[in-house]
Amino acid sequence: MLSLEALAREAQALANGGGGVGGHATLSGPEAEVARQMHICNACRYCEGFCAVFPAMTRRLEFAKADIHFLANLCHNCGACLHACQYAPPHEFGVNVPRAMAQVRVQTYADYAWPGALGALYQRNGLAVCMALAGGLALFLLLALAWHGTLWGAVPGGNFYAIFPHNLLVSLFAPVFVFVVLALGLGVRRFWRDITPATSGAPLRSHAAREATAQVLTLKYLDGGHGQGCNNEDDAWTLSRRRAHHLTFYGFLLCFAATSVGTIYHYALGWVAPYDLPSLPKLLGAVGGVALLVGTASLLALHLRRHPLHGDPAQKPMDLGFIALLFLTSATGLGLWWLRGTAWMPALLAVHLGVVMALFVTLPYGKFAHGVFRTASLLRHAVERRQPNRLGLGED
Repeated sequence: MLSLEALAREAQALANGGGGVGGHATLSGPEAEVARQMHICNACRYCEGFCAVFPAMTRRLEFAKADIHFLANLCHNCGACLHACQYAPPHEFGVNVPRAMAQVRVQTYADYAWPGALGALYQRNGLAVCMALAGGLALFLLLALAWHGTLWGAVPGGNFYAIFPHNLLVSLFAPVFVFVVLALGLGVRRFWRDITPATSGAPLRSHAAREATAQVLTLKYLDGGHGQGCNNEDDAWTLSRRRAHHLTFYGFLLCFAATSVGTIYHYALGWVAPYDLPSLPKLLGAVGGVALLVGTASLLALHLRRHPLHGDPAQKPMDLGFIALLFLTSATGLGLWWLRGTAWMPALLAVHLGVVMALFVTLPYGKFAHGVFRTASLLRHAVERRQPNRLGLGED
């Protein structure tokens, strides 16, 4: 029997062999690095119970591009495997699965971007760009209000539409929303088509869809595989990232629900904004806004304290830009509610609309995409794990 170290060294040697193992010659640098590390992990398997990545890995002896894209988007970058790994840096094998997977993930977003020419925006969509875009759009709206003499002064009833007419806002935001849905939908459709053959090829059934949906809604794979959480700045387990993600995710959904209900009120029932408590749009918006504010502030604090080996440092500007836009969206929205009856309302409304527009414009080419692609991978994982193991080792 070979020792674990001998098996890992054999896997390292095979992975270094290039095109002879797993078709590495056809892979990009980040993809080849994931394949190398997966061969080592397949020899060890210590982390098999941590998340979905490792059970899916054990169904494979070779790692083609579709396999790597699938596994990379299954990874939640929780860091548990990094802190448990005996081959992590400074070991000569240099196994850092979260970082390798993160580098491939952003590559998949760019590769599957629609239109393809805009894929490069994933590398440029950083904090400075997001803040400049939000500031530029807000400034444009502020100047427009100043030009019309409506920048300062209380508005009767705090009516937003007295400042920016409803039809104007619809003409601004509706095309952007349609484009976001189309761009993300077409991108993930191509991704799904490519990874389906690599994940058994079996169709999605209702039981698999229910399982994956529960995993998405509960962020199951941020529990570290043992329910005590993952790692952030050190070896201690923490549920802080899971909780912050929950607050952000559900806060965003509640804010979107508030807008959707308001749209139904306006067009179907003829009830025109603004709405006051205890109306449903106001309740959803208030709870969602507070949850989004607390969640994004927590994510920012955790992000700034993260272990230096976690994730891909090159993606930090994109991560921070997305967090900042979400935080400012909630902060300006809540501030707008608080100051609705004051002379500050027109200026704050312009700032809020500028931030929201910047958030929507960047959604298809920023961190938001990871939730869409990860959901697709979780769905395919739920399908694959119900199929016989093609290595003849039985089912999971």
